[in-house]
Amino acid sequence: MQQSPVQVVSRRIVKPPPRPRERVQLTTWDLSLLSADYIQKGLLFAPPPCFSTFTHLVDHLQAALADAIATYYPVAGRLAIDRHHDDEGHVVGCSVSVDCAGQGVEVLEAVADGVAVADVVPPDADVPSVVRSLFPLNEAVNYDGHERPLFVVQVTQLADGVFVGFVYNHALSDGTAFWNFINAWAEIARARLSSPAPGGGARVLASRTPPFSRAGRPTVVARRRRSCSPYADIEGLIARPTLLPPPQRDRMLHFSAESLAALKEHARQELLAAGDTAGAAAVTSFQALSSLLWRCFVRARRTAPDQEVVFRASANNRGRLRPPLPAEYFGNAINAVSTEAVRASELLARGHGWAAAAVGRAVAAHTDAGIRALAAAWAAKPGLLAFRLFDPNAMFISSSPRFDMYGCDFGWGKALAVRGGKANKYDGKVSLFPGREGGGSIDAEVVLTPEHMVALEQDDEFWAAVSPDVQPATK
Repeated sequence: MQQSPVQVVSRRIVKPPPRPRERVQLTTWDLSLLSADYIQKGLLFAPPPCFSTFTHLVDHLQAALADAIATYYPVAGRLAIDRHHDDEGHVVGCSVSVDCAGQGVEVLEAVADGVAVADVVPPDADVPSVVRSLFPLNEAVNYDGHERPLFVVQVTQLADGVFVGFVYNHALSDGTAFWNFINAWAEIARARLSSPAPGGGARVLASRTPPFSRAGRPTVVARRRRSCSPYADIEGLIARPTLLPPPQRDRMLHFSAESLAALKEHARQELLAAGDTAGAAAVTSFQALSSLLWRCFVRARRTAPDQEVVFRASANNRGRLRPPLPAEYFGNAINAVSTEAVRASELLARGHGWAAAAVGRAVAAHTDAGIRALAAAWAAKPGLLAFRLFDPNAMFISSSPRFDMYGCDFGWGKALAVRGGKANKYDGKVSLFPGREGGGSIDAEVVLTPEHMVALEQDDEFWAAVSPDVQPATK
């Protein structure tokens, strides 16, 4: 096996200041993710001119992180499991919480000998394997947060840049809250460069402390039938990989604002021609891009004509609940929305507009009543998601171009690129990121088997919509 060019040279534990010990109970949304991998997202930067050594840069990030976790203190905790008993002392189930005892987060300092920015983001090519080495905890699942840190950051020195890789326990929160935390840390880092006085971080975050508490009693995971043994622990429900994953190819594809507008207009015109004026009026860029990906994936997989296929995507529940959750709610507030199943031949025959409208109907149907019904159903029959086990005839979109990834300026400028690690990837998975140039552009991280990716690369409709790579300048 070829040795990785990335070597960790130091490890540091960063702890928040002492505070009263607290437990933050996990909800059904949080618990359902215990079998999934940690979130792995990272930012590629040009070399900072404001530090004399790379270690001083890591010191700067560490100091700002210590200020950030003083406010975001659950990030520095560990998962804890409590067993619940009936009146006779028998275990009837268990609940999971974040034990906020200041156990700490971890900062790794690493060096990638001979690896340049161009090696991390090569033009018109697969995401290179070296990117996976820029993230720690590659084999961890969220349940491991009872022993491992809930947040680890690896700061890697490249030949002509810096990569900051974030590894974050997904049971702690969803992507919305995760990127809010990273942006808060970055804001503190910027403030410390302009005014390094003690307490500056607390002042930066004083007006926007997120709500950590979850309403109500803890969610108890128990068997539905008394005749079955109770879940005295969650361990038996965790679906860890037992086999090597099949080969995958991972590409980052760019869709400019102009390309997305053209996709949207194409869908709108098809819907108008079909007499669906309501669908035409409601179509969005997300629906149009989803339609393109869904149909082209079905073609690339050479799916049997009678095989039923579905489209799924992660949806933010905050604004859909009544009353709505605060936008800054810290926790998971997501569900997967799904189209109705349709035969592959019918999906391809009906075209771009119809598929875009089908995605729109799935999103529109995700309302307060449906969200609450899903939560009740999960509590009655718990299940722990492992994204790698999803339906091979489906596709799934996660992450969001609405996340302010490029707002995470730690004091020396905007990131050059965003990249993900190996976590939560499988054939048919797409992660959406904002395009670096903004303006509504989107970068799509597409994961397919090698055979399917080759077929996608030969799909004329798909590649007509993909925009040329915009290579970042490192100077």
